[in-house]
Amino acid sequence: MTASFQSPPQWHRRHVLSLQDFSAAELDIVLQTAASFQEVLNRRTKKVPTLQARVVANLFFESSTRTRNSFELAAKRLSADILNFAPGTSALSKGETILDTAKTLWAMGAEFMVIRHQQSGVPHTIAAEMDRLGTRVAVLNAGDGLHEHPSQALLDLFTLCQLYNPRQPRCALLQGKKIAIVGDLRHSRVARSNLYSLKAAGADVHLAGPPTLLPSEFSDYGVTLHWQLEPALIHADVVMTLRLQRERMDQHLIPSLREYHQQFGITHERLRLCQPHVRVLHPGPVNRGVELSSALLDDAQFSLVNQQVTSGVAVRMALLYLMGSYLDPSA
Repeated sequence: MTASFQSPPQWHRRHVLSLQDFSAAELDIVLQTAASFQEVLNRRTKKVPTLQARVVANLFFESSTRTRNSFELAAKRLSADILNFAPGTSALSKGETILDTAKTLWAMGAEFMVIRHQQSGVPHTIAAEMDRLGTRVAVLNAGDGLHEHPSQALLDLFTLCQLYNPRQPRCALLQGKKIAIVGDLRHSRVARSNLYSLKAAGADVHLAGPPTLLPSEFSDYGVTLHWQLEPALIHADVVMTLRLQRERMDQHLIPSLREYHQQFGITHERLRLCQPHVRVLHPGPVNRGVELSSALLDDAQFSLVNQQVTSGVAVRMALLYLMGSYLDPSA
């Protein structure tokens, strides 16, 4: 990638708020762009001047370690200037609204806003306000409530496609692959975004979890539901485990963590039901001994968790680059 934007003619998105209407072709653009940036990250000099002097504002109203650090590193690798927003020390504590905060950052020169919020729809509301004001600000959803987490699903997709073809990752590589997503579907924004991307890629998606965490309406996504683990794992090529969202549970939806692990925890023994080449993903942070056994989490033969973290920087660089190319295709 050079200092000038070479805008892919197929890319027509200023905002990335949801993967619901992403086509396989659009997903491939992200994957191929991320692969290019992955090569950059493997070099000794990992910085490129692609977003030099442009301002990326990270508005994280909800606590985060992986996502925030990944976006910050991605922006730095693109040579952007970064504004980090901390709600505890901001004017929000003095009565300022979220929209006023966003408009203040825009007035400071922010061209990209990466937004994470505990309530669904906040990134969409800010994007709509930026549009109404006629700004050229690009908004990226870094996780909103129980709605979606697009960049996490894209890095999961990138991790999987690189597994099958490191140099040319593309959606077609997942066509017909059986992918089991296991755990707390009810509270997972990661799962919702993954359902959109994996279905667009043509994967055979199976969901597994206790009835309290896997409502029957998930069948509307065109996937297969299981309220027992074993049928979902049989001949699976990939197992995605989800963190038990204890902080989002407003009632006792499982008897105990120990019983949850006994019924739905992924271990070496349970992977024997899957394909011999099966790989395991988890968006993190992992509750060791709950969603995954510690031994499996640390086993590089099966676990792709560390690769997911690495993929996250390249994918988020790709998203910022593509959104920036839309904002200024002739720069």
